[in-house]
Amino acid sequence: MNKTALITGATSGIGQATAYIFAANGINLILCGRRKERLEAIKKDLKGVKVHILHFDVRDKNEVFNAITSLPSHFKNIDILINNAGNAHGLDPIQSGSIEDWDAMIDINVKGLLYVSKAVIPLMIERQSGHIINIGSLAGKETYPKGNVYCGSKHAVLAITEGMRIDLNPFGIKVGVINPGLVETEFSKVRFKGDKSLADNVYKGYDALQAEDIAEIIYFAISRPPHVNIADLLVLPTAQASSTVVKKSLN
Repeated sequence: MNKTALITGATSGIGQATAYIFAANGINLILCGRRKERLEAIKKDLKGVKVHILHFDVRDKNEVFNAITSLPSHFKNIDILINNAGNAHGLDPIQSGSIEDWDAMIDINVKGLLYVSKAVIPLMIERQSGHIINIGSLAGKETYPKGNVYCGSKHAVLAITEGMRIDLNPFGIKVGVINPGLVETEFSKVRFKGDKSLADNVYKGYDALQAEDIAEIIYFAISRPPHVNIADLLVLPTAQASSTVVKKSLN
């Protein structure tokens, strides 16, 4: 597959796993993230494809547009955009939630996705082709206790995806969203602000999804024939029935 993909949040978790499966299938990569040393290490490890790294924070619109503009000519034909960068901060009821946490989730999950898309979409429209996959969440399809703003941000991702698909339809650009349930990544460490015991407890007693599981599904979505678009896909571990119902062993 002689294509180029731009992946945000590529330094860990789903973004990193997607980079590896894309590289294994011959897709050239533009890897984006805030941790430059991680980006450089992943670039060094990937073989057989061209890799370019962009070090920026999706929350900063100037950084986003400057980074995309700085791409060398042979990386400007972006065929695939994976809007993966996202975060959850805190797990508090609305009345005691942190405004800083709210800002971080809205700025990364919603505005960051918009900034990157705004920078890349004109390049796709110019060529009348492209494929955008936004990484949503089960939290974008239902709301759970103390999920308030995080769930709101992921509901926004779903609505934005649907709007993108309508607006970009005349240009032949595919747009879809992959919505994972419980995935064992650094996600919970961020949500619980570094409290490892709380973060680890989220994944105890059942088999959570792994980043590679979602990466395989993302590759499946982008490798469908031209007439097929995976528009909206929900993926749960077998043990999970909803945001609040998870079958855990007692051991």
